[in-house]
Amino acid sequence: MTTRLRLTVVSFLEFFAWGSWLISFGGYLIVVLGFTGGETGKIYGTQGVAALFMPALLGTVADRWANLERLFGVCHLLAAAALIWASTISDFQMMYWAMLLNALAFMPTLALSNSLSYTILEKDGLDIVKAFPPIRVWGTIGFILAMWLVDLSGWSLSPNMLFISAGASIVLGLFSFTLPKCPPVQTDTKLNWTSALGLDALVLFKNRRMAIFFVFSMLLGAALQITNIFGEAFLHNFTETFPDSFAVKHPGLLMSISQISETVFILTIPFFVQRYGIKVVMLMSMFAWALRFGSFALGNPAGGFPFLIFSMIIYGMAFDFFNISGSLFIRMESDKSIMSRAQGLFTVLINGLGSLIGAVLSGWVVDTFTVGNTRDWPSIWFTFAAYALTLGIVFPMVFRKKPESIVGGQ
Repeated sequence: MTTRLRLTVVSFLEFFAWGSWLISFGGYLIVVLGFTGGETGKIYGTQGVAALFMPALLGTVADRWANLERLFGVCHLLAAAALIWASTISDFQMMYWAMLLNALAFMPTLALSNSLSYTILEKDGLDIVKAFPPIRVWGTIGFILAMWLVDLSGWSLSPNMLFISAGASIVLGLFSFTLPKCPPVQTDTKLNWTSALGLDALVLFKNRRMAIFFVFSMLLGAALQITNIFGEAFLHNFTETFPDSFAVKHPGLLMSISQISETVFILTIPFFVQRYGIKVVMLMSMFAWALRFGSFALGNPAGGFPFLIFSMIIYGMAFDFFNISGSLFIRMESDKSIMSRAQGLFTVLINGLGSLIGAVLSGWVVDTFTVGNTRDWPSIWFTFAAYALTLGIVFPMVFRKKPESIVGGQ
């Protein structure tokens, strides 16, 4: 098996495991278990809590002490065990702790998988800007197929989705031990508590431009969490008014158009980043998020169905143009000695602080526009659209051009 194929398998299973439950789980919690918007937001917020410190902490472990591929494998095996436990729970408090344990093990793998791919590709002498996106796109394909499997099996409102995810994590965990060895980078630098927690990657904040980039990445991470939590729950809202519609019968298939769109936009990243630079790419992402949420507000399974379709399509640009491009940008702008920690910091800000902000505030917004069991979804989505639009207006005012930048001259 070639190196590219091995990394493709890693990317596929990584996001197959996540896609099995990430989009559908919110609907299961709200519709089946009867959790409120706030409770559902708190459960999704466990990913944010874990991502505040675990990616950076394990990034330090990978940089200094443990083989990257082994650490990655162990994390997935632990994540699988937590999901199996969560599948048996219907109580909010216990569900929170089970999903927190899953998040503590899984969230670091998002950064570790990037570092793993970059390390192995560089060992083979490959250009990561050109080689990584075609590998990463298979992660999106894995996410899509997982959503389809859950939807077509009739498990979008069933805990069986957690078993599917656990199975994929077990396979990936075991497969990781067969990957090329990625030992820690040897360094004579004395370890202190700052390094031990992965906080020395914060040195990147000394660069004003990088600091602004990180802050806006965090705020876009909040937008990502919003759509993860409430996308399918919104579609299930049409059960009474449009019970026979495609959107109600197969919400997972409809939502998966978002990930299909990702597979297209991710392949355009080398062109856009190298030609226009990270500033323009990030700006495009922000306005895409505004269009995503605004289209949800106007959409419904009948006359407004084209708006739902457009919302799914524009998601590919919204997600890829800040998440994947940002990871590549940070890799090229940071020192090799803190590679895993820099990726960990990026994950902390997007899936940690950003996720936590998105989970808490979106839950509050949903509950604010809820009377009894009725939710005013148009007002909810327009509120989220205004948030993304504000980011798009402010970002170009503060993110300054840097002619000597490696990426696109911006």
